[in-house]
Amino acid sequence: MKEWSQRRIKALIAVALMLCGVLVSNAQSNEASQRLPDSPTPAERTIEGLNYLGGDAAMPPFSDSVIDVDSAFRNALFRKGLAFRVITGPQYTQNMLDPPVSAEEQVYVGQRAFESSFVQPILSSDLRQLHLQHAQLYMGGVWNWASWNPAGPKSLQLWALYFYKEIGNDRLEVKAGYIANNMNFVGLFVGGSTATGAQGVYAVLPYEAGMSYFPLTAPSFNVRIRGPENTYIKTAAQRSIDPNGGPAEVARNHTGFRFTPRGDKLVLINEGGYLRAASGDAHEAWFRAGAIYNTTPYRNETTGLLASGNYCAYALMDYQLLKSNREHPKQGLYAGGSFMTVPQTMNPYSRYYEARLYKKAPVRSRPDDVLSFVASRTGYSRIFTNNLVSEGKTVWRAGTTATGSYSLRASRGNYLSLGFSYVGGPAITPRVPNALNIVANWTLFF
Repeated sequence: MKEWSQRRIKALIAVALMLCGVLVSNAQSNEASQRLPDSPTPAERTIEGLNYLGGDAAMPPFSDSVIDVDSAFRNALFRKGLAFRVITGPQYTQNMLDPPVSAEEQVYVGQRAFESSFVQPILSSDLRQLHLQHAQLYMGGVWNWASWNPAGPKSLQLWALYFYKEIGNDRLEVKAGYIANNMNFVGLFVGGSTATGAQGVYAVLPYEAGMSYFPLTAPSFNVRIRGPENTYIKTAAQRSIDPNGGPAEVARNHTGFRFTPRGDKLVLINEGGYLRAASGDAHEAWFRAGAIYNTTPYRNETTGLLASGNYCAYALMDYQLLKSNREHPKQGLYAGGSFMTVPQTMNPYSRYYEARLYKKAPVRSRPDDVLSFVASRTGYSRIFTNNLVSEGKTVWRAGTTATGSYSLRASRGNYLSLGFSYVGGPAITPRVPNALNIVANWTLFF
């Protein structure tokens, strides 16, 4: 029965990949049939067509890199339809209220000095050799290291290997391959940029439900359709991440290439929303809501048996309250909120609430900086915590955070984020004291 289920997953994803090819070929043939004999040549390609495309979060442009966009290196690759970049950076977190504990006693990030580093090489191609327009082959690996593995995981593996195609003047976008979907769904990055964005401190509920996330990847077939009046819908059929978390995923899928590790089944992600970009006469607005459904068996803490049906439902909203620069309408003050829920029977973190206030370009002379304040509350599963209490352990029933941070563009391709985060109930068990963490992130884009 298990072998049959695995074959069914492989068949579904294979059909999805074939559908991608059919969509691309049909769209190209339809566009060709509608083109007049004396139609103009395609629009000139730019190097930004080789940047990360089709996601909720954006990477800085190639002009904002340590390596000059007009260098001989960039130009030589671009003439062949290629771009290569490397992203790297360390992170440091430390509780300021109490002395560090021993390694055996650590139960949350910052309880003892926490360091992590990553190196992320990326190669992309616009596939001009195949005479494709608005298409991309995106490939990336990652080395990720963390001083505390539960917050890692430590890995050296594939991060991305997928085909991207835009069809019908940006009305339809398709991605197929190995994808980290935390950059494609939900919208967790404050400010919408991987350079200055920060995720909610405990916004792990989508990952509990099996959605792939950095540095992990999984086979996935993604489709986004842009509707009228700034609306959109998007969906994904993805192979689940291991129900036991990131370290377990890496332990049995070291390279990231395994298509269907035993036991990992199908995850369906569906999202709909309204996204209006900031302009001279409109404020930016983004509402999105969706659900992640996982067919992989999870342990039900009530029955003690394995059962499918884990899910995550979510709704988020961000709105631009004030504009600070008429010439650059994206700059200004924003407010947002998030709500997420998962079944308490299958997940230790069961509810998530977040309120955020952030300012893009808080100083007029620094247009790429972001100042943010984020408050969150995570409800811990009553079923999990009751079981721990019955075993004689102490627990927190919920965790509350208040975080203030400033992300600055120190120089071209060089970003530094500094912040303080007060954490009440930093771990489910044991009931350790509250923490005040200092957090520092440094990211370099080559």
